[in-house]
Order: sequence, then structure tokens, then C-alpha cells
Amino acid sequence: MHVLITGGAGFVGSHLAETLLQRGQNVTIIDDLSTGRMENIAHIRQFPHFRFAIETIMNEAVMDRLVSECDMIYHLASAVGVELIVNRPVEVIERCILGSEVVLKIANRYKKKVLITSTSEVYGKSSKVPFSEDDDRILGPTTKSRWSYSCSKAIDEFLALAYHKEKQLPVVLVRLFNTVGPRQTGQYGMVVPRFVQAAMSNQPIRVYGDGTQSRCFGYVGDVVNAITALMNHPEAVGQIFNIGSNEEVSIMELAKRVKAITGSKSEIVKIPYEQAYEQGFEDMARRVPDLTKIKKLIGYTPKVKLDDIIARVRDYFAEQRQNSKFSSSNGYGEVFTPEPAPAAVV
Repeated sequence: MHVLITGGAGFVGSHLAETLLQRGQNVTIIDDLSTGRMENIAHIRQFPHFRFAIETIMNEAVMDRLVSECDMIYHLASAVGVELIVNRPVEVIERCILGSEVVLKIANRYKKKVLITSTSEVYGKSSKVPFSEDDDRILGPTTKSRWSYSCSKAIDEFLALAYHKEKQLPVVLVRLFNTVGPRQTGQYGMVVPRFVQAAMSNQPIRVYGDGTQSRCFGYVGDVVNAITALMNHPEAVGQIFNIGSNEEVSIMELAKRVKAITGSKSEIVKIPYEQAYEQGFEDMARRVPDLTKIKKLIGYTPKVKLDDIIARVRDYFAEQRQNSKFSSSNGYGEVFTPEPAPAAVV
């Protein structure tokens, strides 16, 4: 089996690539390193059946070659993080919609099965919790760039399902809910690594808003196992599935848990949304997945609990710090400095 992973040098993509290589599959990844990092894949480059193309998925000539050579495609390339969504909306919209258009068009050319990673953001401001795959979407106005990511990923879903309906392209769609674990950084506002890095440096743990907003954090290993199980299940084709954890926690409680687990002396401070992001920023009050559908099909139940996730993230950053791979502080705790990207296919 030869697998192509777009965005394979990213946080989730690198874990997926590692898992598939360990299962004996041939893996090719394509990543332009705009948010992916060479450090994420350094440990898997010794696998004999691994290839890495440093290129954008917008390059149709490269994508045509890679898709023609693979058996299936995991499409993970996308914009990540609320800070990126707010500060660079053009990049977010174009990368989501135009990138998925290229992937689906070329996949259809060769009739290769595709798994599209979407997001819990598509549910918008809906107050119906937990979120089920067929629920209505409630969004804010187009004047608030916060909702551009939600709409862009929804277009990805519409397009993928249209290819399936009209052209019989085998597609599987998954909506990821706050996936966390080792290799994720706080560079684009991801809350768990941001909190852990700050706590480990005894710097203020910055809670945006009033801290009552709640989330569910799924461990990346659980998520990757679910993704691969769905990709290999024939009844998943043409369907959408939530993936994540249903262990709900407020962001303020998350900050307190991080402080306790890291043994930190950090102060927990509240930062208004307007200061953290932009004037008039809107957030989702709760984000809890209904996991009934995926459990029924593949028996999925998240195994790693939140406190264990925090501890694993802490241990990862401790190891990286010991290996002197951190740059200086940026105000949120220390962050990685990505290696320069060589301009080649490795």
C-alpha cells in the first residue's frame, strides 16, 4: 500500500506518517512547511519506504505525479490555529478551498480514495451540544474573519461530497475536535501547548476571554488510529464522522490542571478577546462531539484522558528543552524555531 499525505510534516500529519510507516506501508508526504516543520519528520526519514516532497499542493504537476503513484490520499494540508485565521484570512481561505479543489480534481482523475480532514469549527455558534454530524450550522456574519475558516472547511466538505455523488469518487470526511499531543506547538494559538510552555517557564498562563468556554481535547494517537480505521472501512465512504474526545473542560480549568501537572508557579491571567485577537472576536461557548456514529462503525472510544495528555505534552517539551531545540521566549513560553526548508524532493 502506497499512501500520500498532504500536510504530512504538520502535527497530525507527522503522527499519521509515522503510524503508517510502522505498519509497513509506503508513505509519501507533501508539505510546503508554511506551518509544518522538519523537526516533526526527522525521526522517520530513515524509513526506506518514505519520501518527502517540499512543495505546495497548489502545484498541479507535482500533485499529478504523486497522486498517480499512490493508492490512497490523506488530505491534511490546511491552515491551523485561530491566530492564523484572524491575521491571515486570505491565506486561510485560499489554502483550504483551492488546495482541496486540486486534491479532489486530481484524485478523481485517477479515482484514488481520499480522506478529507475537516474541523469542529464547521458547527459554528450552535448551542446544540453535543454536535452531531447532521446538525444545522450557525455562523456569525462575513464581516468577522473568525468564521472564514468554518465556511472554507464547509466548502471542502460540500466539494468532496459532490465529487462522491456526481463522479463516484470514494471520499471519507472527518471533523477533528481539538487534537493535541507531542509535536504540537503554541505558535498559532493552540491552547494546550501554549499553556504548557508558559507553565514550564513559570510565565503567565494567558486565558483568553473569561475562561468559561469549554473544549474537549483528543489525543493525537487516538485520532490517527480512528482516521486510518475509517479510511479502511468500506462503509465510511461518502460519510462524515466526528473524531475527538467527549471529556469536556473549561479553559480556566485547563489552565489550572496544566499548572498543577507541571508543578508551575505561573500566574493565570485573563486576556480580553479584543486584545488577544481582534475587536468583536466571537468564540464558541462549548465544543463537544457526539461520537455515536464513529463508535457504531469502528468501535472508536478515546483512550487517553486529558491529564495524561497534558503530562505527555509536558514530557515532550522537557525532552526538547533538554536537547536545546528551543528558541528564546516570545511571551507565551518558548517555541520552536523551524529548520530552513531545503528546496528539493527528498
